[in-house]
Amino acid sequence: MHNSDTNQYTDNIALTPKVSLDQWRALHAVVDSGGFAQAAKAMHRSQSSVSYAVNRLQEQLGIKLLQIEGRKAVLTEAGQIILLQSKQLVADASAIEQQARFLEKGWEAEIRIAIEASFPTDIIMRVLKEFEAQCKQTRIRLEEVVLSGAEDALLEGHVDLAISPFIPQGYLADELLKVNFIAVASPEHALHQLNREITTKDLMRETHVILTDSGSKGADLGWISSHRRWTVTSPDSAYKIISNGLGYGWLPEKGITEKIQKLELKVLPLHKGQRASTLLYLVYADLDRIGPATRLFAEILKKQCLSK
Repeated sequence: MHNSDTNQYTDNIALTPKVSLDQWRALHAVVDSGGFAQAAKAMHRSQSSVSYAVNRLQEQLGIKLLQIEGRKAVLTEAGQIILLQSKQLVADASAIEQQARFLEKGWEAEIRIAIEASFPTDIIMRVLKEFEAQCKQTRIRLEEVVLSGAEDALLEGHVDLAISPFIPQGYLADELLKVNFIAVASPEHALHQLNREITTKDLMRETHVILTDSGSKGADLGWISSHRRWTVTSPDSAYKIISNGLGYGWLPEKGITEKIQKLELKVLPLHKGQRASTLLYLVYADLDRIGPATRLFAEILKKQCLSK
């Protein structure tokens, strides 16, 4: 064996933990309880076994972590530093064990979800909050899509669930909610300076800001003029452009109600077509093989949509 290999082997041995999790737990119990007798009672163990675990821990580390003041065991300065790191160590170990039990029962490690960009943000935040409280061990991967983008994600096997205005052939879905859109522009926009009902010809003279399809179909939302349009990938981008007076467009009404009240946007006085709507569905990648975490997320999502 070469010297470099020997040194690497020696370093690996030196990095091998000497202290067990049980010893760390004994130390934590002593600190939290204020003494060895109290810790032994809390851990349902003999006082001698707790004392041995903590004393052995200190010997292995080569530093004194506790000192006795009166009848109470208190941390030394070094002990205070070590305690914080060791508590994280024990918490991480417990999390790994819990994750293993979680996976053993068939719960997914990750759920992949494609969400139509017009879906209300406040609803998805409530869903994520409720899901996290019940299922901390499952990771969530969200992908924001527009129009046929969700369909592509399903067909390519990239997601487990999709919130989409389309249901691809061969897939099962639940109706979620209707998203309403309303025509708006900045109060300073030229269309509002007309001070009358706006016609289609008026719209054709101005720049229309539209959402472009993130999928392969290229099914952009309809536009008024073929040569005066800007395309963006999200309602937020559309809002920023429109609110700065650079165009007009139809935005999700729920997301801009407050902005209209604050006079950041103003509803266009159209005789027809001022409002539009689209129905969004929850589409399952494979309902027959859905996992418990995915099913839980779907149920929470449907419940939140019903209570909106």
